[in-house]
Amino acid sequence: MRTVELVQNAAANPAADAAAGAQSANRDLLAALAGKQAARDRAVAQTTRRVVLTSLGVIEEQRAGRRRSRALALAALVLVLLALGPFVWRVTDDLIGGEHLADIATQTSLWICILCPAVLAAVIVAGWARSRP
Repeated sequence: MRTVELVQNAAANPAADAAAGAQSANRDLLAALAGKQAARDRAVAQTTRRVVLTSLGVIEEQRAGRRRSRALALAALVLVLLALGPFVWRVTDDLIGGEHLADIATQTSLWICILCPAVLAAVIVAGWARSRP
């Protein structure tokens, strides 16, 4: 019988409900300020820290992969230029010296100067297309 009276009084007195809600909010605020919820806050902070550190590791790995790819492309370009240097020199020397293009050494050097950069470009484009999602 006592429970029924309490329910009827609570429904009849909204001011008492508001005061009880304010006291509950004050109690929660005081508990938070006093540090009584520190364990929960610490758990949330640790979870957040783990997530941030994990995503930072992923970002650093992606940066390292991009740097490595750039370095390999640059190294390949330098090696191709070093390998093609003598052929370019020979073709230039033959053409300036009045040699014919029908000469086998000149034609071979010219084809090497044309095909090697084309193959390198095809490899770079294929690698770029493969890495794109």
